[in-house]
Amino acid sequence: MKLSILDQSPISVGKTAHEAIQATLDLAAAADKWGYTRYWLAEHHSSGTLADASPEILLAAMSSRTKNIRIGSGGVMLSHYSPLKVAEVFRMLEALAPGRVDMGLGRAPGSDQMASYALQHGPNADPIEKYPQQVFDLMRYLSETFPDEHPYSKLRAMPAAPDWPVPWLLSSSHGSASIAAKLGLPLSFAHFIAQDGGPAYVKWYRDNFEPSKWFDTPRVNIGISAITADTAERAHDLATCRHVMRLMRNKGQEMNGIRSVAEIKAMNFSGADEEFIEQQRANSIEGDPEMVKAKIENLAEQYETDDVIVLTITHDYAERQRSYELLAETFELKGEGRVENAGTNG
Repeated sequence: MKLSILDQSPISVGKTAHEAIQATLDLAAAADKWGYTRYWLAEHHSSGTLADASPEILLAAMSSRTKNIRIGSGGVMLSHYSPLKVAEVFRMLEALAPGRVDMGLGRAPGSDQMASYALQHGPNADPIEKYPQQVFDLMRYLSETFPDEHPYSKLRAMPAAPDWPVPWLLSSSHGSASIAAKLGLPLSFAHFIAQDGGPAYVKWYRDNFEPSKWFDTPRVNIGISAITADTAERAHDLATCRHVMRLMRNKGQEMNGIRSVAEIKAMNFSGADEEFIEQQRANSIEGDPEMVKAKIENLAEQYETDDVIVLTITHDYAERQRSYELLAETFELKGEGRVENAGTNG
């Protein structure tokens, strides 16, 4: 099993964005030693709870803190930007960390519609319907395969390099899965966002995959929400941090960070609130390490993949890091930080 990390750089109540970013960098360095396959950063805008609006900048810092783990975006919201600019950003990252950069691409806004409007690249910004063309153009910049008659054929995404980042299209529906199949690109399905129909969407992607000049066979990983601790009860409590974050966001309540377990236990929830929290709990994986391992393996089997990216959010950064450490131990990842399993995951 290949285990990876998706980090949204959460800001905890009482902490600062600086501390959240430092926690991300510290966790990446630890994950590199534990043997995780990749470390992806999410992009969110105008958020008081999630710190990373510029994953490409944070990835540059991360490149100097890690040696073996793949680093990348999960993802860059391409609909906000020009394909040439994104191509050059990721070529620069590839120059900083040769052979270990992933380029996860998404079409969600990463915020509300006003932020999305403000992020558009000028008055001639492409509508969301142009997203497949943006992806295609981005790939042609990276692979230098614009046809000679194309107006962009003489442009080069710099810095030049012998290799380019591995692209992944992020999906939580049939829409982006179909784009990945049509363009012949790897697919990362966000199970933590959309559980209903996920395995069916991924199967459709595999069945309808059209080999491209870049990839001749389909590739799939899945993103899940999971947390573990020394006891199932503690994992249950910690998981509530993310569930309450999503509850408050969905209710449009002002958020000032991820709340602690103690603060959450002191809160009064309505019946509808409790129902929402339990629904979120059913859509995530939580428990002691062996319980979580079994559930992750079962879910991976449903999607027919051995490549899983784990999102974990807690108020206490040390408890988040401990959860990932326990997963690495339970799955026996081969990291240099564990002497009995020396090596890397490749």
